[in-house]
Amino acid sequence: MQYDLEIIQSPSVFSFSLDAVLLGDFAKVPKHNRARVVDLCSGNGAVALMLSQKTKSKIIALELQDRLVDMAQRSIQLNQLEDQVEMIHGDVNEATTHIKKDSVDVLTCNPPYFIVSDASRKNPNEHLAIARHELHLTLRELMTVSAGLLKTKGKAYFVHRPERFLEIMDEMRAVDLAPKRIRFVYPKPDKEANMILIEGIKQGKETGLKILPPLYVFDDNGEYFPEVRRMIYGDE
Repeated sequence: MQYDLEIIQSPSVFSFSLDAVLLGDFAKVPKHNRARVVDLCSGNGAVALMLSQKTKSKIIALELQDRLVDMAQRSIQLNQLEDQVEMIHGDVNEATTHIKKDSVDVLTCNPPYFIVSDASRKNPNEHLAIARHELHLTLRELMTVSAGLLKTKGKAYFVHRPERFLEIMDEMRAVDLAPKRIRFVYPKPDKEANMILIEGIKQGKETGLKILPPLYVFDDNGEYFPEVRRMIYGDE
């Protein structure tokens, strides 16, 4: 991949996917070493590791599942990033016990996408179910925690599902996270969007929302479009 990283993953526990790559690319982080960067719901640390290649600043990654934390810590060591990336085993709802309130410049999160209800079909694999379903973290809780951690004018970046777009906008605005840049992601040009990338600014102005050009993943031949290919493999 473009970041020249080795990232440990396990199909039976967790494998990062395209949404993590897109989020890592979408997030804007200062190149200098003075920012505080946080990745919530970090999984096996893929997004945090990607961000480490875009900034000299320290990155704190928070993940609930101990097996994923272990994978992430081994990846951090494998890539010799112990001085830059810190992996914390903890619950996002208790993030302020690890990270000071109003202290974060840039926050990223690839959260669980799916509401838990009597009708929802949860993954029988517990690790995947926790990663994909709101068993331990709801959308409202995520936005409340994110806004609490960010400095004024700090930026948050999320990847999520388009069907929850209006709910995401409502929950962001309820905690004074102003949506600023939005990009819909489509598997192919003739398909419906299946992902959405969102940038929000804490206590930002309500005006100035930008809907970016659509991002198409695959062409008619099943090949990655050049922009996505660059995100995954770099400039070959």
